[in-house]
Amino acid sequence: MLKDVFFIASKDVKYMLRARETLFWVFVMPIVFFYFIGTITGGFGPSGTRKDTVALQADESAGFLVDELTRRLEENDYVVARPDSAALFARYTRQLVVPDGFTDSVLAGRPVTLEFARKGEGIGTDYDQLRVQRAAYTVLADLVALGEMDDAPTPENFKGLAEMPRALKLEVKPAGKRKHIPHGFEQSIPGILVMFTLMVMATSGSVLLLSERREGLLRRLAYTPISRLSVVLGKWGGKLALGVVQIAFGMLAGTVLFKMNWGPDLAAVIAVMLVYGAMMAALGVVLGSVARTEGQAVAIGVIAANVLAALGGCWWPIEITPAWMQSIQLFIPTGWAMDALHKLISFAAGPASVAPHLLGMAAATALLVALSVKVFRFE
Repeated sequence: MLKDVFFIASKDVKYMLRARETLFWVFVMPIVFFYFIGTITGGFGPSGTRKDTVALQADESAGFLVDELTRRLEENDYVVARPDSAALFARYTRQLVVPDGFTDSVLAGRPVTLEFARKGEGIGTDYDQLRVQRAAYTVLADLVALGEMDDAPTPENFKGLAEMPRALKLEVKPAGKRKHIPHGFEQSIPGILVMFTLMVMATSGSVLLLSERREGLLRRLAYTPISRLSVVLGKWGGKLALGVVQIAFGMLAGTVLFKMNWGPDLAAVIAVMLVYGAMMAALGVVLGSVARTEGQAVAIGVIAANVLAALGGCWWPIEITPAWMQSIQLFIPTGWAMDALHKLISFAAGPASVAPHLLGMAAATALLVALSVKVFRFE
């Protein structure tokens, strides 16, 4: 039986790897999506030990409030640069211009406009605007506080206000051993790999079965002494082998090209991806057995991959979504995989934390394989 399974699986994986569309979706498109989604979401969260630089332009007449503004910018994870010339200032991605006479205008109650510019668009730009606005408004808030205390707005009084004990204090710390929230490539590479594993298994895997059925190849296979179970397991094994190739290439490319950090438990990460790939391979066999046409199978596979990727946290951290969406993640395969990967990669929770995920996905794989045997059609 094992010989029959291996024979069918090896023939299938060789055939699929010769198809140009399969090669394109296995080796090219994941890299494109790694870069695109990772770049777009690169400014989504804090960047750990790396701090962003903002160039600040202010002349000597701007006064001591510029120093207060600089301190607030540094508290918001910026490195503040003061270029000597306009040419150097223009080279920076983030540029903040403070008008002449800034301190005198503010203390006199005259409206003052700070001009902030950032090259590029997207989430990173919005995040920068939020941090710069926060820095400016906290300077204003301290001015109001000093006024309520009948203290003159001087550098000494600003320092004294900063040293005063606070009635309300917010402590923020990581939920796991990692020191920063995953974003950019650390979020996109595992997510896109989970998404494309589902997409390739549900499209290329199912389409091969449909084309073999249409051309009568499966009917010929039915006349051989190979059992029905062996045929199904062989078809599943071939798709699993393709999934292993895709997962191995995706992880290697993510590490080499984008410096992906897979966390301290790489073996557990690989185990999660392999069990997930086995589950998706079984799903491809089921879809190839129940779909009527190649177009139908491709449409179902692509739509399912995109919807389940969005709901499962492949495109963004599921922690930022509403509670109802986080609840849905617990009931879908992409959600199981992403939750396990986040525990291992983002929070270093250890292999034991993903034991339920592995058992659940393994059980789902067994059920899908059993269903495949029931619904598999030779013609």
